[in-house]
Amino acid sequence: MFEVRKDEPGYAFIPDVATPEKNQWGKNILTTGENNDLAGKSLNINDEAGIGSNPNRYKQHGFHFTADNCIGCHACEAACSEKNELPAYLSFRSVGYVEGGSYPAFKRLNISMACNHCDDPVCLKGCPTRAYTKYAEYGAVLQDPETCFGCGYCTWVCPYNAPQLDLVQGEVSKCNMCVDRLEVGLKPACAAACLGGALDFGLIETTPENRDQAKVQIPGFPTPTITKPNIRFQQVKSLPKEMTRTDTMPLRYQRDEQGASEYKTKVKKINKPKQWGLPKLRSREDPLVMFTLITQGVIGALILFFLSQNFASDSFSAAAFPVATGLFLFGLIAIEIYGLYTSTMHLGKPHRFYRAFNNLKYSPVSREVAAVAVFFNLLLAYSILYTMPGLLTWLFPDSFVHSLTTFFGFFAMISGPIAIYAMHKIYRIEARPFWNHWQVLTAFYGNMLSLGAVFIGLVFGSALLLSGQSIAGLFSVLAWPIVAGLVMEAIGLYAHAKAMEKQGGEGAAAMQTQNIDFGKTYLVRNISLVACAVAAIGLALTSLDGYLGFVAWTALSVVIMLTALVGRALFYVLVIPTTMPGAFFWRNQGFQEHARAAGLANMPQTGVLPDLDFHQLAKERAMKDIKASLARWKEEGLKAGFIRRWQERTIKA
Repeated sequence: MFEVRKDEPGYAFIPDVATPEKNQWGKNILTTGENNDLAGKSLNINDEAGIGSNPNRYKQHGFHFTADNCIGCHACEAACSEKNELPAYLSFRSVGYVEGGSYPAFKRLNISMACNHCDDPVCLKGCPTRAYTKYAEYGAVLQDPETCFGCGYCTWVCPYNAPQLDLVQGEVSKCNMCVDRLEVGLKPACAAACLGGALDFGLIETTPENRDQAKVQIPGFPTPTITKPNIRFQQVKSLPKEMTRTDTMPLRYQRDEQGASEYKTKVKKINKPKQWGLPKLRSREDPLVMFTLITQGVIGALILFFLSQNFASDSFSAAAFPVATGLFLFGLIAIEIYGLYTSTMHLGKPHRFYRAFNNLKYSPVSREVAAVAVFFNLLLAYSILYTMPGLLTWLFPDSFVHSLTTFFGFFAMISGPIAIYAMHKIYRIEARPFWNHWQVLTAFYGNMLSLGAVFIGLVFGSALLLSGQSIAGLFSVLAWPIVAGLVMEAIGLYAHAKAMEKQGGEGAAAMQTQNIDFGKTYLVRNISLVACAVAAIGLALTSLDGYLGFVAWTALSVVIMLTALVGRALFYVLVIPTTMPGAFFWRNQGFQEHARAAGLANMPQTGVLPDLDFHQLAKERAMKDIKASLARWKEEGLKAGFIRRWQERTIKA
């Protein structure tokens, strides 16, 4: 158990006070109900079987932050980092601030924030590996870095920056409420270290001494309705009508009416000329850009191919081109394998990819992985039977093999759109308003149609051209799925822009970033959508044939793929989450970019990681772990063999 110092000051202990039955969200503060079946169970902290002496072990605890008292000394950060032995680039607790007014009435509001051990922890539901657990003891939400495989999805869904993705170690970790200290009645290290009496801790809905308020929100704090966090605030001193962030997030917080207590998130207007921003299109999510586009294109190609061979065989007959058909179907499998590989290598621990199936009940990531796996296996079975029916015709009648092939093809066609729907659900995140719109679905389905038609046209257009046959009929048919996909995507983009503008906040701020930092790229991308749709219609109506028609189709295909690539890259780099405010240096994206460009990131004390090849680090980490596992299994196997031989000799003797 945690060792209590003999001279531990009184303020470091959690007061044992009476609590109401329910919290402000209507949930019981007693975490086990009336029948306390968990009494006497150990948390096995630090692998010890001891049981704490805290009398309120099975009641929800939480933080209390008095914003008026915070002096921004960062002692809570330092205490947390020291307690958890964190590297300089990682911090479970951080202090940011917002400021407003003008001299001499200039005011700053500091906010100290870590995990809020919420009543409805979205990190727990979102994690595909089930690395999170909401414990009855203290209501703590704890996370196991060893179970985590480093996808980072919990960092997307949490509105408070609580889970921290360690790109060097390839895993997520976060505040554990210092449960080892709670077991012996002590407050967490951060609360015990607070110099200004701003950060406190105790039973939820109980205010510390000399406090009156227990508010659930202050300026800069994201809406608490997403997770129902277990943190309460006091902020009594008057603040200006408008407070702004000092980090590079273009956000401000404003009271709509004088005297109102609630601040709403608004956009901080930036007047700059439109830029291309092409270097900024690259991000850590590049593997997901490739994976999503490839998967959507493969699904669309399979659907169009299956429909054409079963319901519209007059456009072209794949049976007349066995080589092209084999290249097409197994080409789809090959590029889908590449897409799956890139998404796997996006993980911090790619060799633990199988853990993605652990949370099918709640996690949209688990459901997407399962749905894509089902589609891929159906596609594989359909491709093998379609191109090599002889594998089964020697054993079963031709009619049975044909029916079986149709069965696999039909269900592959059905499972594909379901997989894309599951894929889109990953991005419907309240903590990321720019993504939380139905435009994501229209973009994904639109790419499915347009890219799928492009894949078919390039392969079978080449086959028809080389055999001396007309390609006009094929391209005239495939042009319409392209038009439908591009129009679907354009409609979604238009509705999305209108919705973000009306909604305001982080979504509108992301749109402003898109219109300024990527303004020229965004404009060209939108023009390209319209131009490609018009070109596809023209290609269908003019019935261009021969080499001229194929060149026109190839050019159109290249532009469509580039447009999709740019659009998907924008999708990932633009999103602004409902993050807690950073400081001028700390948790500031602008400072991080400057530190890497100026070489400051090479100094560990800056707390900024330099430009590293994190995907290469993941590969090296995977190979190291695999070799270690093989060596361990080999050693255990040798030991088992030695023991078995010893037992055999003993029996003979």
